[in-house]
Order: sequence, then C-alpha cells, then structure tokens
Amino acid sequence: MPTYDKKTLDASADAAVIAEFRAHRGKVGGPFEGRDLALLTTTSAASGTPRTTVLGYVRRGDSLMIIGFGSGTPNHPGWYHDVLAHPVVGVEIGTANLHMLAVPDPGAHSEELLEPLDRALPAAHGTGGPSASTVRVPLVVVLEPADPEVWEGRPREVKSLADKVMEVHTWLRGQLRQVKAETEAHFAARAAHQGSGEPSAPGLGLQIRQRCLAFCQALEFHHTSEDDHLFPGITRYHPELGAVFDRLRDEHRTVARIQNDLAVLLAGVGIAEPQRFRTELAAMSAELNAHFDYEEKEIVPLLAGIPWPPAPPAAAEGNADAGTGE
Repeated sequence: MPTYDKKTLDASADAAVIAEFRAHRGKVGGPFEGRDLALLTTTSAASGTPRTTVLGYVRRGDSLMIIGFGSGTPNHPGWYHDVLAHPVVGVEIGTANLHMLAVPDPGAHSEELLEPLDRALPAAHGTGGPSASTVRVPLVVVLEPADPEVWEGRPREVKSLADKVMEVHTWLRGQLRQVKAETEAHFAARAAHQGSGEPSAPGLGLQIRQRCLAFCQALEFHHTSEDDHLFPGITRYHPELGAVFDRLRDEHRTVARIQNDLAVLLAGVGIAEPQRFRTELAAMSAELNAHFDYEEKEIVPLLAGIPWPPAPPAAAEGNADAGTGE
C-alpha cells in the first residue's frame, strides 16, 4: 500500500486513495488506516459529470452519516453542492456498491454526532477538518437507501422489458407515497409547534425537498427514455399505436408542468399553506397514476417478449468466442 504525508494529501491524491480503496476491498493505509471510509460518487451540479470523493462515515440504523467542512456557503466542497442538485448518489463501502438518497442535515451539530464523524478523516486531507484560518462549518449529510430491496408490488424477477417498466413504475409510485407521508409529518410537526412551542425539527423540509427532487429527476429520466427510445422502437413494429404514443407524450408534458409547479411550491415548504400543497400533490398523484395505468394497459403487454437486460449482439458474442479459441 502507498504511504502518505501532508504534502501529498491534496486533491490529486484522491485518485490514489480511490484506486487503493477499490483494489483492497475498501481498505487503505497511511493516515486513513483503520478508519471507516466510503466513496461518494455524485453528479456535478455544474457539469453533470460524475465526481468521486473519499469521506468518513458513521452508521445510524439503516442510514449512513457523512461529513465535510466548508468555510461558508460559497466555499462548501463541490460534492455538497452536487447532492443539493442531484440527491441520488453512488456509495461504495468495502465491496458494496449502493444507490442512496442524500439529505443534508443542517441541524446535526451536536458534539456527540460530530466527534466520531470528525475523526473519520485526518485534518490534513481536503475532506477533513479545515485549517486554522477558516471558519469551521460542519456539513452533515444523511444517506438512506434510494431503492429498497423490497417494494410493494415489485416483480420478483426482472426478465423482460415489461418487468423493468413495471419495476420503475412501482418505485416511482412508492416514492410519491413517501413524499406524501413525509409532507404530512412535516405539516403535523409544524402545527404542533405553533405559539410558544419549539420550532419544527430542522432539516425536515430539506428532506422532503430532496425526496421530491429525486422523484422528479427519476420521473423525467423515465419519460425522456420512453419518448426518445422506447416509443419510436415500438412504433416501427406497431405503427397502429401512434395515437397511443402521442397521448402518452402529451401526458408526459402535463406531468412535467405539475412537477415544476410542485417544485416551486416545495421551495417554501417551511411556510407553505398545507391545503394548497396537498391539492397540488393530490393532482400530481392522480394524474401520474392514471398515466401509469394507461401505459401498463396499452404498452406493457407489448414488451413482455423483449428480454431484459438486453442480450449482447450476436456479432459481439461471435468475436468473443473467436478471441478465446485455441
């Protein structure tokens, strides 16, 4: 294993640490030896490209908590801005590679929590503690499962493209239900703390925002994939379905509009009028579920015979066989 000193613990050293982490099943040497480390892969808020960062973590039930330091909002590390823009992240721990939902927790400032997180990386490293000349701003982020192993109604096995579409629909429906539950919890907590009581638990509104953002991004990706790839491919074999796909595309635009309205409303969830918020969310839920129902009735049966994941092209298989022959 390579060794490190303070002069080499800079941004360029991250690549060496990441390579060592992956080569040794999550173990690294030097000042990181014996520490609980994770690789966090985010989508850059600025460029949309992947960014992998070495961070320390502690476990809290089914969730992980990671920490970084900044010296004020403009100077927060790039990965922190990334998770605010793209909440679904990749996390590597040991040999496990997970998809998780990142929720910054601005209220997690207690020494009981920060002390073990603060020790997770040495201060010499860019993701550890700041220098004495900067203001210490702890940035705690909670990572929770983004796609649970068991979803209500999830296909037991994904063998066809129909199964895959149903899996995506089931996940999106589940996320929408969770957004609704978290929103109701937020409104209930806010109502309970009116008057002379304490304010609502910090971070709950941000948790709802991250959940909704992850949901909206997944839904946008799903619809774009259908409009640009799935529907044109099916139309070549079933031209009689042109009117069906036109209707689905119109519904996609309607759902996108509702998403945008909800995002604007969600930005002020801490002061949002509960009944208006519920009305917007109910409208989106009803229209989205109707869209899924229609798609599952008209489109999914046509996909039952298409294997998933796709089989490799025959030519590629032939070349592979030829390359291994004696």
